[in-house]
Amino acid sequence: MTRNRVVIVGGGLIGLSIARALTERGVSDVLVLERHSLASGGTGKSSGIVRAHYGVPSIAAMAWRSLPLIEKLGDVVGFRQTGYTVIVGEENEAALRANIATHQSLGIEAEMLAVDELAALWPMMNVEDVAAAAIERRGGYADASQLALYFGQVARDKGARVRQHTPVARVLTEGEKVTGVELEGGEVVEADTVILAAGWWSARLLAGLGIDFPVEGYRSELLVVDAGVPLADLPVVSDLVSLQYCRIEGSGQFLVGNSDHDDPENRYVDPDDYSNIASEAGIEKYAEKVMHRFPGFPDPSVTHSYAGVYDVPPDWNPVIAPVGPEGLVLCAGFAGHGFKISPAVGDLVADLVLEGDSTDPDVPARDFRLERFAEGDLLRSPHPYVGAGEMR
Repeated sequence: MTRNRVVIVGGGLIGLSIARALTERGVSDVLVLERHSLASGGTGKSSGIVRAHYGVPSIAAMAWRSLPLIEKLGDVVGFRQTGYTVIVGEENEAALRANIATHQSLGIEAEMLAVDELAALWPMMNVEDVAAAAIERRGGYADASQLALYFGQVARDKGARVRQHTPVARVLTEGEKVTGVELEGGEVVEADTVILAAGWWSARLLAGLGIDFPVEGYRSELLVVDAGVPLADLPVVSDLVSLQYCRIEGSGQFLVGNSDHDDPENRYVDPDDYSNIASEAGIEKYAEKVMHRFPGFPDPSVTHSYAGVYDVPPDWNPVIAPVGPEGLVLCAGFAGHGFKISPAVGDLVADLVLEGDSTDPDVPARDFRLERFAEGDLLRSPHPYVGAGEMR
């Protein structure tokens, strides 16, 4: 039996960022427990888009706080600063302008972009149904797995330990205090603080304590399309007209993700048992969207597809908060947002563990409390987009 000051359950981006943040602030007695291998869950399926464009101000602020580290790491995490654009139809133009104004009030470098300028940036794009556009010139994309491994290396260099292929069976408590975890093999690992950063699987561990974390596993399909011609470092496109997002994926290839979350084809699944390839119906639908938006591709074809699973709470935003017995912290439910905000998430959890509250006035801890679901006080954008409110 061993005792640790902090045990983190989950060795993906979020768990490793928390380990990094704690060790950077002097907490060297940290143990990360990962059920499989590092970054093998949602992290490994991330599309890696770097943006601060969120309707929830605290989420946007965390993305903006995280950007300098991603920029600093550069090639270490494969960062391509291509820019990030959002395009909308008439029904969402007012929301786009309102969100850009909010972003600018937070210090985020975002601006409206004339549609003809967008067309010049993306010469193969059809902009006929685009009413308005915006751009973050410092946005782009990077490799989520490499960022997770960087966090892990920093944490280990500062004293943290990582155990892979070590699934946790349950959280242990005594009275109103957490005392550690029991591994599936029966080993007990004692701790003063246990942080659950295991995505959807966090709910199972909480259920063992009688704590309800309403989260579902939401399957999301992605396609890799060959354009038939080499593509330059073109900006990421968040297409809220066709409800898709797209970025360059190697020379001549294009990664396409779905932003239509009313699609019954991709409803809730078991993250331990789901199809890792897109359905034929999904491929047909997404290919049609790509051809509509990018008719300039001379010879497009789908090279392959894959699928990942989001951990999705009712409002599509995370819980980052103490829960249940003293010493237990939940950090999960990121619904695909975790990559670009992961540095700031680690910092917020370190604040909660060491200070008892957020130290960033633009990132109030209250936003991320678990109780908001029971209270009906969901974390929503003041300016949601019709058809894609969950993701923005």
